[in-house]
Amino acid sequence: MKLTMVGTGYVGLVTGVCFAESGNEVTCLDTDQRKIAMLEGGKSPIYEPGLDEMIVRNRKAGRLHFSTDKTTAYDEADAIFICVGTPSDEDGSADLQYVLKVAEDIAEALDRLGPDAPPKTVVVKSTVPVGTSHKVRDLIRSRTKVPFHIADNPEFLKEGDAINDFMKPDRVVCGVESEEAATLMRDLYDPFVRQGHPILVMDVRSAEMVKYASNAMLACKISFVNEIATLCEHYGANITAVREGMCADRRIGNQFLHPGLGYGGSCFPKDTLAVASMGREVGFPCRLNEAVHEVNQRQRDLFWSKIADELGEDLSGKTLAFWGVAFKPRTDDIREAPSVALMKRALAAGASVRAFDPVALENLAGDLPEATRVEDMYEVLDGADALVVCTEWNEFRTPDFSEMSRRLKAPMVFDGRNLYRRQAMADLGFVYLSVGRPAVRPASASAPA
Repeated sequence: MKLTMVGTGYVGLVTGVCFAESGNEVTCLDTDQRKIAMLEGGKSPIYEPGLDEMIVRNRKAGRLHFSTDKTTAYDEADAIFICVGTPSDEDGSADLQYVLKVAEDIAEALDRLGPDAPPKTVVVKSTVPVGTSHKVRDLIRSRTKVPFHIADNPEFLKEGDAINDFMKPDRVVCGVESEEAATLMRDLYDPFVRQGHPILVMDVRSAEMVKYASNAMLACKISFVNEIATLCEHYGANITAVREGMCADRRIGNQFLHPGLGYGGSCFPKDTLAVASMGREVGFPCRLNEAVHEVNQRQRDLFWSKIADELGEDLSGKTLAFWGVAFKPRTDDIREAPSVALMKRALAAGASVRAFDPVALENLAGDLPEATRVEDMYEVLDGADALVVCTEWNEFRTPDFSEMSRRLKAPMVFDGRNLYRRQAMADLGFVYLSVGRPAVRPASASAPA
């Protein structure tokens, strides 16, 4: 099948490459000539394990193309996937200008081809508020009488494991209005669900809502466990033990119930705000989702208060070292990253900030140039007053603690991901503060005044 992905961001690029891997001929269309040139050279503009290799393999096989030429990309496609960004406006609502501009371009292409051309299927892949796919449909219909099919196909890709998620999905959700569109979507996704996981075909509006409901639920679990972790701190309980006892209940499970610095990235913050915005639009305030977002943002403040309590509100002359910039491991995405929020707080308090991350330092340069970027995880500690752990990269889990202690000005660690055993850290001579667990200090260290 011939497919066009409009947009070479995270969703469009991963989707296009994976469809090419299953034998389809895919064109990834973008207006950014720099990105297209990079992709034609076999290099992905985003960090996703395994993606570069798949790009090279499928380009060599002649199944994967990158272009800025709208005419060819639209004219030759059996299905056109809209994969452009839908950033949040100031009120949290999704900005649909890019989606609707693509719809205008598609209408122009359909009109140029004429009514005798085989009907194309237009698939909205971007995460959009409920009713947007119908806005796309109606806009195209207002500009051409040429027939086409509309569908919505939300993505459920975890950054850092997106290829595996696409190739072996838990489920595929397709919103359609015609049997022709349903058949096309089943044909496309059938190679990926041989393990017996379902292709769920439903109405368009329900498909759009599935995406928001799923992300809102996962975000809710993260905010919930962080709120319980804060209660644990106030009452002297240990969230590790509490989580173990809670998650032993099979009705609850254990996924997305890890205390930390809160969620970040491009999906959970944007989608939680979008659900709240959709509620306001129809006069139905989504109180739970509003609270989920508020609890998540508060989590950064609560963690910062640990740093301020230990080191003081005025950090002039002090240096904080940060391990981890990306909002999660196995990605270079720093959008809404808790690390960046904490670094900004440190800079505002007068501290010098030094950061190490295996893949995200280049993005930090553009977002927070005041932070010093260091290419070695131990060198970043040299002379720092404390280490702040923000991302649970594997290399941070079992570091050389003696090297850490030697390089730090004072052996103090603020662990936003609960990577280490409390008593072991105290035995090694560290002042150690984490999330939802009592702070520990070496026997010779006294609590701050």
